[in-house]
Amino acid sequence: MSATVILGSQWGDEGKGKLVDRLAESATWVARFQGGNNAGHTVVIGDRILKFHLLPSGITREECGLVLGDGMVIDPWVLDRELNDWVAGGGKDPAGSRLFISARAHIILPYHRYLDGLDKKIGTTGRGIGPTYADKINRIGIRFADLPHCNPEAMAERQNLQLSNAGCEQRVTVDELKEQIEWISNRFSSAITNTGVLLDNALKLGEKIILEGAQGCLLDIDQGTYPFVTSSITSRGNAGHGAGIHPGHVEDVIGITKAYITRVGHGHMPTELFDDDGEHLGVVGHEFGTTTGRKRRCGWFDAVVMRHANRINGFTQIALTKLDVLGGLEEIKICIGYEMDGQEIHELPASAIDLERCSPIYITMPGFPLLSTEEWLGIAEKCNTNGLGFTGLPAAAQNYISKLESIIGVEITSVGVGPDRDATIDRV
Repeated sequence: MSATVILGSQWGDEGKGKLVDRLAESATWVARFQGGNNAGHTVVIGDRILKFHLLPSGITREECGLVLGDGMVIDPWVLDRELNDWVAGGGKDPAGSRLFISARAHIILPYHRYLDGLDKKIGTTGRGIGPTYADKINRIGIRFADLPHCNPEAMAERQNLQLSNAGCEQRVTVDELKEQIEWISNRFSSAITNTGVLLDNALKLGEKIILEGAQGCLLDIDQGTYPFVTSSITSRGNAGHGAGIHPGHVEDVIGITKAYITRVGHGHMPTELFDDDGEHLGVVGHEFGTTTGRKRRCGWFDAVVMRHANRINGFTQIALTKLDVLGGLEEIKICIGYEMDGQEIHELPASAIDLERCSPIYITMPGFPLLSTEEWLGIAEKCNTNGLGFTGLPAAAQNYISKLESIIGVEITSVGVGPDRDATIDRV
């Protein structure tokens, strides 16, 4: 059995958690392969809203195993809180039974958060992600495998020097580090293992694995809108590597994209809207970050961004989300290229400064009616129950899907029309 990769194709927040939750029903394992608790995945089951930052979205399926992979940076205190919240909501603590932490994953410590809190330029989440990845690259990071071998005295000296050099007033102590290391070891010892071997063995047994990405392609440290990016490789090339299995296992790559586009943090977004249409997308789409609560910037669908994401990731199918949010708009625009210095371009500039000089080139399509959440859910249930596929959608919505599909060049296999896990229409 091969692995399926689920990736964001924009600037994150595309609805990956909802799709992972659906597909996890038939999967044996769901593994995160990069990022940390700067990710925010939301799953809606009826009246229950679940928000995960570290836990894979497959946690809602009791028979599904969960892996926090080699390429992640993990805040143990956030993970403990998420697990406690899961138990408080009626679930069982999966740590050591169906949740496993890679011994190779790096640990976010308080001083990483102190350093990250100094950022004023990029607009990070302040969760310590970047400084932890920096320590990883500098080969001074602490992994879960290293817990028994830590030297708190040397760690405290180095961390306080870094904090001082960065102009941070906070400091760490040897006693605090000793206590933290002991707590992490005791809390998660049953879950720490060689997760790459675990997943490799699962594949040999014919089990189905989902590799769950965090953030989106345009936040990739190499392929995104640098420097306004995250600190990890968010794309397909890191999926197997960050999970500890070889890339030959990956057969299916599902790109998740909203029917429009959003972004948080700093950096230019060519199709960003500052008018009533932008307000509509933000309000109807409830566009606030799962992790930070920050208001997301909203804009029209950007095919330049999507072409870039597809070239990097080689999507085998597209899952379109939040189509319902466009309901009620008289006209819907699609960006098919940029104008930069009087020239028409169709590829994403590598330079963030060049991107700021780009303005969108649009085509316009007719809109479709505004419907309630319940009405959209009813349409989805009718479409799936009666095998109607997309034909059960309003005609203008069908035309919009077809146009996006022709522009992207990849088949759209599902369309989300609401937050609930059942508000998704599958192509027939």
